[in-house]
Amino acid sequence: MGTLLHFKQLYFEAFDDCKPSYLVLFLKGYAIFCAILLSMALYAFMFRVLTGFDF
Repeated sequence: MGTLLHFKQLYFEAFDDCKPSYLVLFLKGYAIFCAILLSMALYAFMFRVLTGFDF
């Protein structure tokens, strides 16, 4: 749990002094988009592993 809180703190500190607000919104959206894609890839990999799919 401490690792997740550390990542949350790093995420919020990364955008503290960014001046153009539209850039901050774009970067936050892009970070969430990347996290969603990574979770989908991990889900697909685990699904293939657990169902015995031949690679």
